[in-house]
Amino acid sequence: METLVQGAVAEALRNGGDEAIRLYVAACAERMAPLFVGLRAGEPGREADLDFYAESVRDLWHADRPLADAAEGVRRLERFQELQPNEEGITGVADTYAFFAALCLRYAMLAHGSGSVDDAVSCGHTALTAMGMLDQNVPGARFLAEEQGLQSLLPSGDAWRLWDASVVAGRERFRTVVGRLPCQECS
Repeated sequence: METLVQGAVAEALRNGGDEAIRLYVAACAERMAPLFVGLRAGEPGREADLDFYAESVRDLWHADRPLADAAEGVRRLERFQELQPNEEGITGVADTYAFFAALCLRYAMLAHGSGSVDDAVSCGHTALTAMGMLDQNVPGARFLAEEQGLQSLLPSGDAWRLWDASVVAGRERFRTVVGRLPCQECS
């Protein structure tokens, strides 16, 4: 599979060790989190999923150590409806971006737990794919370029700057996606 993740970023992950991988995937998941949490908030029966998602993203920022129960967390996440096979496919705007957010978190948890560069690259690829799709659907949008720039912040190692930029970017993505929702998906 060809990946959208820049070669320099993948190389920095290979050379940076476990902590660099963990910061990278935490930032990717942070930027995608508002899409899952915001688009699924208020759905009956999803409160535990929302709490788990938010707690998992928070825990990813502990880059100095692997997640204690990453494998169990991945299994729990894989039971989310967004990651279940669907014969009809994903057609709605909210469902599409919630899927990408759940998939991004899945790869982030795998990479955080194992230190796998391949899982980290898959995490980044998922975020880039989602932002490329958003660019295609919003005239003048530059979310893909922004995501590429944010992913390249990794070599600096400035976790605070990375977290702050990721939170801001995630909010903007959420606002843009909500602006694309048909009225029946807004409620």
